This record gives sequence, C-alpha cells and structure tokens, in this order.
Amino acid sequence: MPEHDGKRRTDAEARRIIERIDRESASGGLVERTKGHFSAEDADPADSIEVWGTRIGRILGLLVLIAMIIWVISSIVGKA
Repeated sequence: MPEHDGKRRTDAEARRIIERIDRESASGGLVERTKGHFSAEDADPADSIEVWGTRIGRILGLLVLIAMIIWVISSIVGKA
C-alpha cells in the first residue's frame, strides 16, 4: 500500500502544478506583464509624478542591468 500512497501524492502534486500553470498563463503572458510593469500600471494613476517616476526608475534599472551584463560578458571574454 505505501507504493499506492506515493503514487497518489505524486498525482496530486502533478495536478496542483498543472492548475498553477493554467492560472498563471490565463492571467496574461510575459509580454503583457512586462508591458504593465514598465508602464507603471501598479502606481496611483491620480499621481502623475509617481507614475512617471516609476516608469523612469524601471527603465533606468533595466538599462543598468543591461550595462552590467555587457560588462560581465566583456570581462569574461577579455580574460580568455
């Protein structure tokens, strides 16, 4: 019987994972979530300064991330 219980737990876990994937994919794809993030949809729409500050900060953060990735890759390639 322990084998049967293990299979039952595995099946239940697989169902939970599939349901979670369905929920996440139904809530919007990566492109829609990214667009919402960079357009500051979560900021207070009544406060235009907060909206623009959030947009600018997120875009600057992305640019810094890209610059750091380029820097790391160039330092790795340069040492080889």
